[in-house]
Amino acid sequence: MTSLPPQPLSPLDGRYRAAVGELGEHLSEAGLNRARVHVEIEWLIAQTDRGFFGTSPLADDAKQALRAVVADFGQADIDELARVEATTRHDVKAVEYFVRGELDELGLSNLAELTHFACTSEDINNLSYALTVRDAVAQVWLPKYRAVIAKLIGLAEEHRDAAMLSRTHGQPATPTTMGKELAVVAYRLERILRQVEATEYLGKFSGATGTFSAHVVAAPGVDWPTVSREFVESLGLTWNPLTTQIESHDWQAELYGRISHANRVLHNLATDIWTYISLGYFRQIPAAGATGSSTMPHKVNPIRFENAEANLELSSAILDSLAATLVTSRLQRDLTDSSSQRNIGVGFGHSVLALDNILRGLGEIDLDRALLLQDLDGNWEVLGEAIQTVIRAEVAAGRSSIEDPYALLKELTRGKRVGATELAEFVGGLDISDDAKQRLLALTPATYTGIADELVDRLGA
Repeated sequence: MTSLPPQPLSPLDGRYRAAVGELGEHLSEAGLNRARVHVEIEWLIAQTDRGFFGTSPLADDAKQALRAVVADFGQADIDELARVEATTRHDVKAVEYFVRGELDELGLSNLAELTHFACTSEDINNLSYALTVRDAVAQVWLPKYRAVIAKLIGLAEEHRDAAMLSRTHGQPATPTTMGKELAVVAYRLERILRQVEATEYLGKFSGATGTFSAHVVAAPGVDWPTVSREFVESLGLTWNPLTTQIESHDWQAELYGRISHANRVLHNLATDIWTYISLGYFRQIPAAGATGSSTMPHKVNPIRFENAEANLELSSAILDSLAATLVTSRLQRDLTDSSSQRNIGVGFGHSVLALDNILRGLGEIDLDRALLLQDLDGNWEVLGEAIQTVIRAEVAAGRSSIEDPYALLKELTRGKRVGATELAEFVGGLDISDDAKQRLLALTPATYTGIADELVDRLGA
């Protein structure tokens, strides 16, 4: 048997690449290296802007040429970095040598020793990870997440008055509306959205053990904490003044915890929509030419939501592991974070794939309102709650002498099928006011939805 040509090991880079490929712009090895080059070049420019060690600020065209190295970073640069790293056996050192090579080509070799000046690898890495994760969240994950919320809000508003039977514990229960139930999920996701949007992306830039030791020895008259803060903030990050060799990764644990929380709410949505499809509440719109089952031609399987479930579970497993691992580093530094952070893109990839499936799935379902009404009409016993509550109000107001209304309705309805006629006869014989009787007699399972319709308006409030 001949060997296969090189193949992607992860389905994210194979079968599902079209859905998650945008993440590669940020959370791939190449995306990380481009960010490292960006940080190294901006640090070099920042030093010359301050006139460190007798340098003068670079001319605008020189700065533009340096920044073009990042803007034009492509396959040739990826290959060159790989070639250099094959010798250095150190990824960040390879980036330093790569930048030095670019300085030579631009006629700026006199600045070579300012490359990576007073930096430990983590000064470059932590800033690069913060930049790539921030951009991946802002440019890829959040747009897809917001699109799912927007779709849910649209469906909630469309179906706000679509009365349906609730199923608490899987059993017939007080009716609601499909719109209100979808609004519940949208509201939960909106709350997490605000938390993710408020994420602080922290960065440190303080040397081998976070003490500025080399900095102070090289230039004792410089206010290094201020230089560090201003540099980190110039990258659009939040400065962390107290660290070991590494930035402590607490912001990452917080962010991944929130993404994982969002995943679990989405998982709840996927299982509920799957169940509504199983009940027939939602009809699936078959895609032209698609096959639901290899042997049963009639089937339209809810694969979008099943795929989403699996990928949300995988994403949360990875992100939860990262959140737990990254907050611990032995003494001033160990390398557990180096290996684990390389899987950030995998964690986000499975979440993005799930979001894509949920969004597509929500666009391929149609509510069967007639079936919802049919289901409600077969479960008049759910009005038992309404009847016993009205009786209690009547007793409290002195308009009834009935004892233990709950037990009375329990005897009538628990574990039994009770139809409209039986309930009407029961209500007609109750010791309550005529006004209360008329309200109850006018009630049907389809109209016993409280203010579910109005509650949809709470979205975005």
